[in-house]
This record gives sequence, C-alpha cells and structure tokens, in this order.
Amino acid sequence: MQVVSVPFDHLELPLPGRHDGKVRSSWTLADDPALGPRRLFVTTDRLSAFDRVVGYVPGKGQLLNQLSWWWFGQLADIITHHGLSVPDPAALVARTASPLPVEVIVRRAITGVTDTSLWRRYEGGARTIDGHSLPNGLTKNELLPRPIITPTTKGPTGSHDEPLSVADVARQGLVEHTLWDQICEVAIEMFQLGEGIAERAGLVLADTKYEFGIGHDGDLLLIDEVHTPDSSRFWERSTFASRISAGQEPENLDKEIVRRAFADLGYRGNGPIPDLAPAVWSAAADGYRTTYERLTGDRFVIADHHPTQRIPAALRAAGLLPESS
Repeated sequence: MQVVSVPFDHLELPLPGRHDGKVRSSWTLADDPALGPRRLFVTTDRLSAFDRVVGYVPGKGQLLNQLSWWWFGQLADIITHHGLSVPDPAALVARTASPLPVEVIVRRAITGVTDTSLWRRYEGGARTIDGHSLPNGLTKNELLPRPIITPTTKGPTGSHDEPLSVADVARQGLVEHTLWDQICEVAIEMFQLGEGIAERAGLVLADTKYEFGIGHDGDLLLIDEVHTPDSSRFWERSTFASRISAGQEPENLDKEIVRRAFADLGYRGNGPIPDLAPAVWSAAADGYRTTYERLTGDRFVIADHHPTQRIPAALRAAGLLPESS
C-alpha cells in the first residue's frame, strides 16, 4: 500500500438511493424475499479523523472491507451481522438495519488524544467517567483491569464525540433497557474474543467501536466495520511494556498514527487541514497492511482495475445488477 495523490472518490453505479458517508458509500438493492431490504456498501480509500476526511490511502477500502468480513466470521457465534456477501474486495452486500443512536466504545486502555478521550478527561481530574469509577495513579496508555464500555452519541451529522454514561442511555431513552443490557453483554464478549485473536497475532487491542442496528425482523445486528485499523486501536505487543515503562507512546498500527501527527501540529478538527509528511501516511499504510496480515494470516493484495470497472461487473455476475445496466 503506497500513498498516492489521486483518490478513489467518484464511484458511479447504475443503482438508486445513493448515500455518501465519510469513508463509505451505499446504494439501494432490490429486496430479498427472505431477508428484506438490502444495500450495497462500498468502502472508499478516504481516511477520516476528527469527523473530517483528512486524506486517502489507496487500497484501504478493500482492506477494511475484507477485514470486517473476516471478523464477521470470527464473531458469528456471538451475534448476527448484517453482511450477506462480498461481490468485490471493496464492496459488501448487506441487509438493511435501523442504526441505534448510540455507538458502543469498548476500552481496555486509558488512552486518546482528543478532548473527549478517556485519558484527557482522566488527566483533567475526572475519576468517574461514563459511569465507571477509576482509581488514582493511572498513567497514559495503561491497560485497565477489565474492558469498560463508554458509549457515545451517533448524531445525524456524523459527529460521534459526545460522551454518554451508561445511565444516560436509559435516561435519555436512546435504547430500551433490556436491549441495552444485551448490547453490553455482546460487546464485551466480542471484545474479549478480539483481544485473544489480537494477542495471538502479537497485537494489543486497546479499544474499539461497535455499531448495532435492528433488522427488518426486529433482531439485533452488528453493522458497519468491526475490529479494523479505522475502528480499533491496535498496538505492537512486543514493544508495548517497555515503551509504557519508559513513558513512551505505544507503537501504533492503526489510524492513530495520523490522528497523533495532526494533534502534534495542534490540529483537532477545526480550521484548515495541515499537510502531513509523506512518511506519516506511509507509516499508516504499513500499519494497516501489517494488522490485516497478522490478524488473518493472509497476504493483502490490492485488486487490479478501478472500482468503477470492477464493481458493476461483480454485481452483474452475482445477479444483483441487470446485464443491460
């Protein structure tokens, strides 16, 4: 994965109901008699931080899509996911779901660079955070005794930075109490399985974000990407203890490389986006590929041809797009 200046950003498909998010686009597909409404999700090469698109890493969309699909298989015994098939390395056919208005952040370390991060709030004197009592004397990036859940809002504008306590979720009526209990149980179980897989890959899974939705049949579904270098913080395990002991930052293998570089320049989402050195983008690209390959045991290879050529052909071959389109 090498960083180049031309982004994959304008994928045109002869499908209705297009919606563009920060890092993925989606289109409406015909209903399936057994599964109900479906959508095609295509993960782009855009990289977001501080709720803005800040750059592009070629091949990143394929990597995130394929890694999420791999994780869906690992987590299938814990929860049903929305994914149905991967007709193209960057594309996912999924059953539609009504997203819940809460994102579930599971944390195993006290870390972060944004003002709402666990570490920044703790550093500022907070000892009860999102409903969790934390002891005095914790140091930055230290592992917590057990994973904790710190939910955030999922606003209509895509801003995910408003922290909530677990009590806020019920108090504000965001998720029904019994369903929230189920979500918390499932989230911790998924995270602990992810921790074990990461450990065997020589990685530390420091934290992650899960999104859930309700399917057309009323079932709870895991949606969006899962345990990727965009949605999770992965650290190099072999150097973790020594770097923490020395007061150094852990060796990151995720987009925190980019976020930290921006934070070092004083940028946290407001104003013009500063330029980063090419070495930062290369390090992030290398971290993505390394994480994928160590977790899955497979080599990551970027598919040939532009997705505007690949994806329609893949959809026709799967019977999801008429031959005449």
